[in-house]
Amino acid sequence: MASDPNLTHGQPSSGLGRLTVAVATVAMVGAAVAMFPLAAPVRAQDSSAPPWLPQLLGFQVTAIGQWLPRFHSPYAGPNSLTGAGDQAVSHTYGLYLGSRILAGLGAYVDLEMAKGKGVSREVGLGGLTNGDVIRQGSADLGTGPYIARAFLRYTVRLHRDSAPIGRAQDQLPGSIPDRRLEVVAGKLAASDLFDLNRYANGTRLQFLNWGLFQNTAWDFAADTRGYTNGITIAYVSPRWALRAGSFQMPTAANGNVFDGDIGQARGDNVELTLVPTHAGTVVRLLAYQNHARMGDYREAVARALARDTAPDIVADDQPGRRKYGFGLNAEQPVADSGETGVFLRLGWNDGHTESFAFTEVDRHLSAGVQLAGSHWARPADRVGVAALVHGLSTDHRDYLALGGRGFLLGDGRLTYGLEEVAEGYYRLQLGSYIEVSPDVQVIRHPGYNRDRGPAAVLSLRMNARY
Repeated sequence: MASDPNLTHGQPSSGLGRLTVAVATVAMVGAAVAMFPLAAPVRAQDSSAPPWLPQLLGFQVTAIGQWLPRFHSPYAGPNSLTGAGDQAVSHTYGLYLGSRILAGLGAYVDLEMAKGKGVSREVGLGGLTNGDVIRQGSADLGTGPYIARAFLRYTVRLHRDSAPIGRAQDQLPGSIPDRRLEVVAGKLAASDLFDLNRYANGTRLQFLNWGLFQNTAWDFAADTRGYTNGITIAYVSPRWALRAGSFQMPTAANGNVFDGDIGQARGDNVELTLVPTHAGTVVRLLAYQNHARMGDYREAVARALARDTAPDIVADDQPGRRKYGFGLNAEQPVADSGETGVFLRLGWNDGHTESFAFTEVDRHLSAGVQLAGSHWARPADRVGVAALVHGLSTDHRDYLALGGRGFLLGDGRLTYGLEEVAEGYYRLQLGSYIEVSPDVQVIRHPGYNRDRGPAAVLSLRMNARY
């Protein structure tokens, strides 16, 4: 196995060695937090501090080690999940700041750093197995710190009733009106605001697979790291909410540079959230349309057949093309004050325009359960079990079968089958600040190919946060 360029000379180069180094880093951060729990300023309780003074809202370190054993693979292409097996470690760092500029107006800045990698160079699957890794995209992103988010949130109170909220990432402590208008603008992730789910939304504490923390048929506007620039406006009430947002699209699939022609390059999203009963049921209905310089799978296939060559979706790119889709997202608390519950996601997109920003999925179905550890005297522990099915449109599968290549997929040929994933994790709470989670994923028809697999990925995740 090649050495990791993120490690300096003299450090261990094996996957086990890298995991040891990353886990040791997380453990040291967690120990420091435990020893100095009041290190973060609590400005909301300090009446002498100006309200606009920036506050430390939190920080986190996550290390994830993964092992992909060898699996059946009679052939492979440039973007195949590697059948020879692989092992990899990723580690990410985040520091989260906020400032209450005026009553109702907050500013937030998140600094992050990502190192290491995922198995198989983060290609070969619609549902990649490590949601914390970053694809390199069309340019070398480097491994130094970067600004992940820098945005403003303005809240207009529409009713006197409010609820208290605590300090959290991108959330200043205080209170929030039950009925309100919210405007959010700046650099952020569209997935911070849309397609949220209590039981399947955080790769650092919940499921690792991409298809189990997001609706993968939603090709949401983002650069390679998953962030974009845009604006949303929302009406929020106790029983329903309506949110609309528009975000910049990259100039190329999985690209790192945004297209400045907003008229022909943007992602528009609308989501209706319903809370129909007092039982805690939440249903979210999402619709989106992307405008970008995208290719069309059917046209790329026709051109390839006429020329007797492998299709190339990039060569078919044209400005102003559109991709649209829909999603349904539901969560249902069952017990333990909502800590035990179930979830469901459905997703569909038109499938004829190029997969561009998130992953290569046109059809999505996932469902699962989270179980609180209070049933075995470990109230802070969690168990998650879920299943996931991904599908492709006819145009997309024809493109891959003829040897076409996307930014994640490309076995050179294809015997199509639904990509099916099952995942389970146990999150062990150690003290107040550290979680350790063994995780297993089993993948049938990786990359939608019945000729390859099944494959399994074993993971160990460690997270320290304040």
